[in-house]
Amino acid sequence: MLSDKVSDYFDGVAAKYLRPVDANPNKSNQHEIGGLPSAGFMKHLGTPQGHQKIRFTARQIYISDDSVVPEISDGRVTWYDVRSYDDKREPEYRLYYYPNSVTELISEGDFLLIAKLRDNSLLMIFTPADSTVENQLRLLFGLGKVGNRVSAGAVTEQELYLPLRLMLEDIGVPLEHQQPDESMWLEKLIREFGSKKFPTTQEFSIYARSNLARDVEPISDPDSTLIRWMDHEEKLFRVLERYYVQERLRMGFGNDGEDVDGFISYSLSVQNRRKSRVGHAFEGHLDYLFTQNGLQFEQGRGKGKVTENNSKPDFMFPGFSEYQNSDFCVQKLFMLGAKTTCKDRWRQVLTEAHRIPEKHLITLEPAISEKQTNEMRFHGLQLVLPTPIHNTYSENQRGWLMGLSEFIAFVKGRQVD
Repeated sequence: MLSDKVSDYFDGVAAKYLRPVDANPNKSNQHEIGGLPSAGFMKHLGTPQGHQKIRFTARQIYISDDSVVPEISDGRVTWYDVRSYDDKREPEYRLYYYPNSVTELISEGDFLLIAKLRDNSLLMIFTPADSTVENQLRLLFGLGKVGNRVSAGAVTEQELYLPLRLMLEDIGVPLEHQQPDESMWLEKLIREFGSKKFPTTQEFSIYARSNLARDVEPISDPDSTLIRWMDHEEKLFRVLERYYVQERLRMGFGNDGEDVDGFISYSLSVQNRRKSRVGHAFEGHLDYLFTQNGLQFEQGRGKGKVTENNSKPDFMFPGFSEYQNSDFCVQKLFMLGAKTTCKDRWRQVLTEAHRIPEKHLITLEPAISEKQTNEMRFHGLQLVLPTPIHNTYSENQRGWLMGLSEFIAFVKGRQVD
């Protein structure tokens, strides 16, 4: 079974809320983060000797819950002793960062996570306090109480299941760890699909499910089953994708290997395929689960499968013809949006079926902020999550969350009345 862990990518982490001196150039002569030695992070940065300055490659990211995409800046930061010229004072070590498109967005009170990666680079993630991104980072690295002083996080052997992987990739963290049994799986995949062309998402999903046929329970435990299918398929896809991409890169781009536009176009196609494929796989596995559990439903694909304003909900129960029939009982109509990650896209679901007052949305996103889930409740949107993800939410939220098995039973109960 393919697996990777948090410790495969990270050496150490620390976090704090930004003080004026950290974020506001009007309150400080420098752009600097202090206090890292007190959290034990110095062991990851080293000890500058005398006037020595240690420089690191750093990726800086700013993202809020409303961001369509994160703002990312790749550059360098400097770790040094600001008192190196004063032998009479104790050393004071700070991390200097340079102005860029990310630092222009940060404000006093923002949450900052600093991580040392296994490739010896640094990652600095800035996000507004109490955001979903903060919740997810605190969850991933076991961060308890965080204040204006730096707090240490934990890098563990926790397996990086798909919801956490999607969260990290969504904020711009590259995850390309080579796995021990990758060559064995690659051989199987090439034998199944060939070495020239990607299989369709449907073909790949069927193959992934077949690998786990004896280890899952689609009817008695659809929640865990969905996560295992998604997680396994994503890891198999990355194995095959790495092979195809490496083969394409060996060919080069253009006659002289300097076709920059061709390379950029290919890179974008890889990224777009990743994003669209995981969403289609999510819907495909849900389709299979609903069928196995005997639900009447239709996916929002194909001619005539629309609601008002030509909207196409991901799933309609029992179907679109019933929805369009004004005599059909509204109490037996359900719609379900399906988004692997939510962010602000959950609002799209609110406009997709006016006849249905309470709408449902299923996601794999962990630790969505209470601010956002309260807003969902206010707008009549019920969040559905596989039950293993429920423990990433606060106690206040868990009583309201709906599991996938609960949703299936709820819909089935209405369909047999």
